[in-house]
Parts: sequence; structure tokens; C-alpha cells
Amino acid sequence: MQGNISSQFLSALLMAAPYARRDVSLEVEGELVSAPYIGLTLDAMETFGVHVEREGDRRFRIPAGQRYRGRAYGIEPDASGASYFFAAAAVTGGHVRVPGLGTDSAQGNLGLLDVLEEMGCTVSRKRDAIDVWGPAQLHAGDADFTQMGDVATTLMAIAPFADGAVTIRGIAQTHYEESDRPVAAATELRKMGIRVEAEWDSVTVYPGLPRPTVVDTYDDHRIAMSFALIGLRVPGVAIANPGCVAKTFPSFFGELGRIASVT
Repeated sequence: MQGNISSQFLSALLMAAPYARRDVSLEVEGELVSAPYIGLTLDAMETFGVHVEREGDRRFRIPAGQRYRGRAYGIEPDASGASYFFAAAAVTGGHVRVPGLGTDSAQGNLGLLDVLEEMGCTVSRKRDAIDVWGPAQLHAGDADFTQMGDVATTLMAIAPFADGAVTIRGIAQTHYEESDRPVAAATELRKMGIRVEAEWDSVTVYPGLPRPTVVDTYDDHRIAMSFALIGLRVPGVAIANPGCVAKTFPSFFGELGRIASVT
């Protein structure tokens, strides 16, 4: 199966495979995007009693006859959802702490923290919490999001506030999400008067003060949550169809309002 569109197809097959009549072997063609999610899938399967034989990110074999066993299982905070609050600190020069998410996490989307550090943020990673302090001025940046596509729009939205161009690479797979995210994000930024250069696998956003506008969300929770961050710096930004965030984060706007009052 191809791996260059989404890791979710592979995760789904892996999770169902133990209930096949015979052993299942899966081979990935091409690059596997968002590969850290496969690691999370395999770890969860192992925790619930199913072993997968793995050869890197290319081949997986699931012996037949295995069955999941029920158990208590703690779920850590979602790094994708947390990204908006890390970015909120970055764009306001404030401080945000996310408890329950730390150095033991295998979530690939925490790679955004490395990018924010390079752009001037201060990041503290502990076993049970992550803190981000935003700088007085965000710096230009250039980063590869092949393994953390879900947080690419987070950076696109705050990129206009940097002191130079910000390039987000490795985002070809995000054309196939709930919306065509690179196109949607570029369209909304241009509506705000921001210069954007877009290619299939990358977007470069140039500095500028976004104009207040009504942001179309394309029924995509990540567009809504990402562009809401601009409202922390620009009065008058409105989000059309804000209810689309219910897919992953129903309380997002309440939480953003709560931290905005102290950030």
C-alpha cells in the first residue's frame, strides 16, 4: 500500500489484522508520512496484547490468532490540539504550560516545539509538562513537516508575525485532509493581505500585519483553530462555522479564551 498520503490507512489495517484468518503482511510503497503515528499504533496494540513484527517503516507482519485483551489505559493529551496553545504563547510573547504531556511522549507533532525554539521561543520539556515562552519577536524559519503534517497550518497561521519569511515544507500529504489545507491556508492568508508563495509540497509566508476578516474554515477543524490564533493579535478576526472544531476539540474556543486572558 502507498504511504505518501496518510498513515491512517496503515494504522487501520494494522489494528484489524489480528482478526484475519491467516497471517497478514503489509508492505509500504514509497515514503511513509506521519510515521510517528504508526509507532503509537503499534505501542497501543502491544499494550493490549497484540504483537506486530516490524522492519522499519517498510514491512509489517501480524501473526493470526492474536486477540486484544481489555485493560485500564491512560491516554495522554493530544499534541495536535496542544500545538495551538504552544503557538498562542509564541505569537503573543506569553507563557503556556500543557500538563500531562512531556518527554516520554512519542507523538511526532511535538516536533513543532523544535521549530518554535528555532524561531525564538523558550521551551521547557519535563516528564509531566511542557512550557513554552514566546519571544518579543518571532524569527524567520524553514522546517520540514513531513512527519507532523497536522500542525503545519498552526505554523502557517502565526507565520506573518515573524521578522522574515517562514517556509513550511513536506506538506504534500495535507492536500488530502478534511480540506486542501495548504490551499485553504494560503487563500485565507491572502484574504488578510499576507503574501504567500505556494508550491505543491511547500508554502512560504512573508511577514505582515493581517487584516481583520471572516475566515472560511472549509469545515476543517484545523483551519478554524489555527486561524483563531491570529485573533490573539488582530482584533476583528472572525471564524466562520466555528462548530467544526467539535471533531477533535469541542471546548477549543472556551480554552483559548481562558488562556488569552492571562497569556
